Amino acid sequence: MQLIADFHIHSHFSRATSKTLAPEYLAYYAGLKGIQVVGTGDFTHPGWLAELKEKTESDGSGLLRLKKEYQKSSPLGNGETRFLLTAEISNIYKRGGQVRKVHNVVLVPGFEDAEKINRRLVNLGGNLTSDGRPILGLDSRDLLEIVLDCSENNYFIPAHIWTPWFSVLGSKSGFDSLDACFADLSPHIHTIETGLSTHPPMNWLCSF
Repeated sequence: MQLIADFHIHSHFSRATSKTLAPEYLAYYAGLKGIQVVGTGDFTHPGWLAELKEKTESDGSGLLRLKKEYQKSSPLGNGETRFLLTAEISNIYKRGGQVRKVHNVVLVPGFEDAEKINRRLVNLGGNLTSDGRPILGLDSRDLLEIVLDCSENNYFIPAHIWTPWFSVLGSKSGFDSLDACFADLSPHIHTIETGLSTHPPMNWLCSF
């Protein structure tokens, strides 16, 4: 089964984003573009998580759909767009005598899984209310461990890996390999996000 999906977006709780980045508009414009599954983004933010709970419901498959009262007319039909709970986290930390700045995307199958991760991050001192994409002084490897501990069904994707700043392979603040970043947990990295501005033929030259 093939799907057109976009898992890396943000909500109106993230800085420098549109105030109309709400579930009903995300579903509508996903329909215009033919996107069948949309990441919610920002599930770490309590305000956004509450809004998602208010406006969406489970479709029984691990995905969410808009409740009928929030649906707008869409080329895909009312209620056809599905959501998957996602969040991007900015990890800024020091390792090997160097400051590392790595963005990672986390995907979870339900609200309970998102809330487990959020509680762990808050207990570690994370501020989840200041931005939809929180900045945490947490090693990327340790974040991956938390995500896996909370549920075996959670999924972890290093974000826009070629970006010079804020990526796992970034030339300014990243690493030279996935293994260097995630160490013993690197076998749990099954997917990477190359980023919109990368050159596909260049990507095809690389083996991970």
